[in-house]
Amino acid sequence: MLFSYTYVPHQMEKMQEFIDFIFFEVWCKAPDSGLFDLSLFATKPELHEVMQAFFYSDAKGADFFYGHVERIYDLFSKLDEPQIEQFKQWYWGNNNVEKVCANDPATQLVRYADIPVALKDLSDQLSSFFKGLYSQSLLDLVTLRNKIGDIDDHYSSFLKANKAGKCPFCGISDLHGPYHTKREAYDHYLPKALYPFNSINLRNLVPACHNCNSSYKTSKDPAHPVKDPTGSTKRRKVFYPYCTDAQPIEIVVSITKSDVSALTPQDVSIHFGPATLVDEIDTWRDVYGIDERYKAKVLGENDGKYWITQVLDEWKDEGRSPEAFLQMLAKQTLKSPFAEANFLKMPFLEACRAKGVFDAADPL
Repeated sequence: MLFSYTYVPHQMEKMQEFIDFIFFEVWCKAPDSGLFDLSLFATKPELHEVMQAFFYSDAKGADFFYGHVERIYDLFSKLDEPQIEQFKQWYWGNNNVEKVCANDPATQLVRYADIPVALKDLSDQLSSFFKGLYSQSLLDLVTLRNKIGDIDDHYSSFLKANKAGKCPFCGISDLHGPYHTKREAYDHYLPKALYPFNSINLRNLVPACHNCNSSYKTSKDPAHPVKDPTGSTKRRKVFYPYCTDAQPIEIVVSITKSDVSALTPQDVSIHFGPATLVDEIDTWRDVYGIDERYKAKVLGENDGKYWITQVLDEWKDEGRSPEAFLQMLAKQTLKSPFAEANFLKMPFLEACRAKGVFDAADPL
């Protein structure tokens, strides 16, 4: 991840508050609380109001929410104390996204696939509920929206705090900004198809460009790699999208031949640093197809090959040497690394210089 987002507090955090209350104060206390009824929500007045409205509503989203909360309550009422405690640990773990990303060994992380088979009915209901929480049919219900606001408003606030205009997962695609009528989709960083409990947690919801979200990451699991040949997986470190002390990523490009017109992806190597982030970088490269995408960028007619043309033609015509071009580009890159993909343009042109691509380009 090339840079971190600034986290933006918002009214929508109240939805996670509601889910926290339902989990800890309703579901986890179900074995000792008797039959399900609205009085279980009395100490959370705003949620009580929502549940009461949903009870009397025939809207699809209302029935979905109320019905799942009741069914899951009934299934929790059959759990024993150790099982309840285990679910609490999983809930805390899955919602502490920062510690999950750091691969904190004390943070328990659970996928639906990890819930014991004996609790399949409960797992199925949790899956249906948490996958469906992030749906317009629910979030657009007036009773709920009046309490939590809406995601479009959050995106507007998000843009005011995050002005880079580029997707931080690739650095090469624009994000829809304040002059667009559409917003970017929010990626569930820990995929909601795989993980319960955090599908409405704003720290697990990350705007990303279409290529990163829908073409490369899709439902890949950043915390667990694809199973190795033995069938086992190990958790791994991953960049936390809202990290407050992120380090800049270092990129070095090398090429194997000076005839750039004949370059193929096999002739380009991209090396990333710093070494202190090697685990996070490896995960990032795997999940977002970074090597493939950056090689395609530097080999593209309108990107890498045009960058070379700038050096050999445009700047030569003005009587300036390739060295002067690179010196100016280095300053631009420090000031604006993501404008015109300078963060990648600079190391690629340095690789071309090192390979002698510009040796014959003497100024007029």
